[in-house]
Amino acid sequence: MSSMPNNIAHLPAAPSDNNTPVLHAAVERLFRATDAVSVLEICETLLTSSGIAGALYWRGSSDEVPRPDDPNHLDLAEDPQGLRMLVLVLSEDPLPHLLHERLLWLGRLASTRLRQLAETSRLYEAISRLALAERLQRALYAIAEQAGGEHNMTEMMPSLHTILGSLMYAENFYIALYDVAGDSVRFPYYVDTMDKDPPSPEQSFPLQEMRHSLTWHLVRGGQAIMGSVDELKQQLGNRLSPVGPSCEHWLGVPLLREGRVVGGIAIQSYRADTHYTQHDRELLSYVAQHVQTALERREAHAELERRVTNRTAALREANRVLRQQVLQRQRGERLQAALFRIAELANATESLDNFYAAVHRVIGGLLYARNFFIALLDDERKQLTFPYSVDEQESSRPPRTHGRGASEYVLRHAKPLLADPQEIERLCQIGEIGQFGARSVCWLGVPLIWNDCAMGVLAVQSYSPEHTYDQRDQELLTFVGYHVANALQRKHTAESLKQAYANLERRVTERTRALALANRDLREQIAERERVERRLKYETLHDSLTGLPNRTLLLQRLEQALQRFHSNAQELFAVLFIDLDRFKVINDSVGHLVGDDLLFQVGGRIRACLKTRDVVARLGGDEFAVLAEGVTDVRMAMLIAERIIHELQAPFRLGAKEIFTSASIGIALPGLHYQRPEELLRDADAAMYRAKDEGRHRAAVFDDRLRREALSLLEMEGDLRRALSRNEFVPFYQPIVALEDGRTVGYEALLRWKHPERGLLTPSEFLIVAEENGCAENIDWQIFEQVCAQAAALAGTEGFVSINVSGRHFRSPDLDKRLLDLLSSHHLSPQCLRIEVTERALLENPNQVKRILGHLRDHGVGIALDDFGTGYSSLSYLHQYPIGTLKIDRSFITELQRESGQGIAVVRAIQVLADSLEMQVIAEGIEEETQRQALLQVGCRYGQGFLFATPKAADAWLKGPRAPSW
Repeated sequence: MSSMPNNIAHLPAAPSDNNTPVLHAAVERLFRATDAVSVLEICETLLTSSGIAGALYWRGSSDEVPRPDDPNHLDLAEDPQGLRMLVLVLSEDPLPHLLHERLLWLGRLASTRLRQLAETSRLYEAISRLALAERLQRALYAIAEQAGGEHNMTEMMPSLHTILGSLMYAENFYIALYDVAGDSVRFPYYVDTMDKDPPSPEQSFPLQEMRHSLTWHLVRGGQAIMGSVDELKQQLGNRLSPVGPSCEHWLGVPLLREGRVVGGIAIQSYRADTHYTQHDRELLSYVAQHVQTALERREAHAELERRVTNRTAALREANRVLRQQVLQRQRGERLQAALFRIAELANATESLDNFYAAVHRVIGGLLYARNFFIALLDDERKQLTFPYSVDEQESSRPPRTHGRGASEYVLRHAKPLLADPQEIERLCQIGEIGQFGARSVCWLGVPLIWNDCAMGVLAVQSYSPEHTYDQRDQELLTFVGYHVANALQRKHTAESLKQAYANLERRVTERTRALALANRDLREQIAERERVERRLKYETLHDSLTGLPNRTLLLQRLEQALQRFHSNAQELFAVLFIDLDRFKVINDSVGHLVGDDLLFQVGGRIRACLKTRDVVARLGGDEFAVLAEGVTDVRMAMLIAERIIHELQAPFRLGAKEIFTSASIGIALPGLHYQRPEELLRDADAAMYRAKDEGRHRAAVFDDRLRREALSLLEMEGDLRRALSRNEFVPFYQPIVALEDGRTVGYEALLRWKHPERGLLTPSEFLIVAEENGCAENIDWQIFEQVCAQAAALAGTEGFVSINVSGRHFRSPDLDKRLLDLLSSHHLSPQCLRIEVTERALLENPNQVKRILGHLRDHGVGIALDDFGTGYSSLSYLHQYPIGTLKIDRSFITELQRESGQGIAVVRAIQVLADSLEMQVIAEGIEEETQRQALLQVGCRYGQGFLFATPKAADAWLKGPRAPSW
């Protein structure tokens, strides 16, 4: 043998005597072995005792496998735990049959013990995971108990710290809560053995002041952060400004609520022997979710207590206000009853004397009114009369001229007067009051106002200190005085009402005559409005250009015809969908005015080809529809369509121009499966497009084949949308190989659809439908996602995987960013990815395509020009765009087998061009060995095709290396 692995164990040759005790002891040691190394040593002992000379070594899964015909290499036992094989290399000629059987027996014993060790290791790992899960579960229960307990936030925070410390090293721990509205951070709990100046739990810090700190990155980034200070600087792009003492290792995870960052928790270590692992990171992220739930529950509980306290205070205040309102309402009820009584007296009392006496009694129920009088102003005599007066000291109050008494003061100022002796003395001194009757302890008078003038006084007075009046009494008497004044006004205006009634009768007669004239004008307006409504209804149901019925009226008539057909199958009709051929060319060349004139004349000619009861409608643009009733069969409908086509063939005279046009017509006949008129119009439209596809200037009938195609298209669209949600689209990979030795250098990802009923479908069977209904781009991104997830395993360290990017993707200005983000999310090196574009994609938006491809190339993504030679084949593409690979179309490869020699010349030219530009060339569609040989002769080094392999799923290529098939 030329070489031997380093982990080989050499076995010296030994006598072949049968040492049975040694053999038995070695076998017992084998079943007591604790690891694979002990198994190898014991096997060495057994081989030595058996007289077998050779060497043992472990062969890994990636090591080179010896040739099957090599008798000196024997596979003894497989280690499932280390994924390796224990191999014996014999030092001499093949062993006798008896020794060979003993080797097989030894291999079975070693394999059995290795499997036992692997199973034991798995059991220990499972027990460790269960123990960790139990600790985590106890911690989560404890967190939930803290959230639901009676502890406040200050007591809960240390408990959460203790719980977290039971799961990992958390001697230094803090919680940060982020306030989005104020863009600030608060630290409700902060424990750090090295920080001598911890932040206050109640103080909020603007997040901008902590810019580029670890807490700032945690809140802004919303992602977990872990590592030493140097590692964190590398992760954060040197945008790190640590705050506080420098730690040995730091781990922080965000607190999230509905996808938004609301804070974070962090632990840090100042010990060189204590670092956090990925497991600690995942565990802390998981615990953080429950900590966030606990914090939210405690905050909600505190908020509830705060709201209950506020609500209790509000209810107490509301109760106080309610009691005051009850008292005020009781007073208001008494006042309202008094006002109702006054209103009744104004309407029911026969004489004013009785009315005044009744008012006195009502006011006496509201306040002290033992001394009461009413004074009225007589404008004609300029006197003040007292129609009602009750007083303990003054038995009568005769009329008097308007002077300067207290009543005159109220009349003069038209406002209430509440006066005690001192106030009366003051008013007398300033000349407001010149005379006053019997001196009272308290006097209260209010004006009686109607027609915005003070016409009287309502007054009460007290001669005893036990009864005085206050501001509330003044307001009450003022309010009552207002209603008394209204009652007096009604009394005094009763006579004027009779005269008013007479005047009203006269005005009613005049108004009746005016209403008769207005009624005549109104009838004329109604007639005009009905005429306008009829005109609007006509315009709503007819086309403004041609005067023909529009789509709305056609659908109404079509629905009536369909109902008659369902009632009586003999009531046949036909729907014709007419579209002018090349009308857009006419419209663009001679103008819209001429085009409108053409549409008007076309409508008239179609109308002339039909019976009176038939309906011809303009649907919009150059589309017309006909409802032909009384049609008995398809032949009759075709005759009508041919008559219309023939009529439209004649030239149209439009001004000085003679215009020619033609029409394509689709025909649909009713059936029991039609339920809505739109369905008939839809099928006639589909038949019209069939007529256009068959060459235009003709008619086509909608039949079962078209219906099946429509249903199939509809079913395909539904399957495509469901397939997107079910992830039924998968990439298949075709190897790109070196033509000289068949070595795989890369793969091209090809789209396949694993249809649940129709099996595996290629893009030619569904891609056109996907592009029409807008699903194609989503399908591509679903494929890109899977390719990026599988590319690392397929490509290895030096290979690549190609994806096809169509022109529609380059309409998005952020295509390069999305692709690079996708690579980053799957931790895939850009050098492992190559995108293939066609020449047509380069033409649609050249500036944007050039920017996107350049950005991708700068990041290491390879660019390949697919189907080279089938498009414009402009050589300017090759230096304007960052293209690194040319893929020769399969049509040129097929030509290599022709005798003309043109195919080989084209391929040779492409290869020379690519070599001069230092580009790689890949030939597509290689199916014959002669094609491979021809490509090698012209210098092409890479290719793909069925000669080498058919496209397969990723699992098929990951199972192991594939030998060339040629």
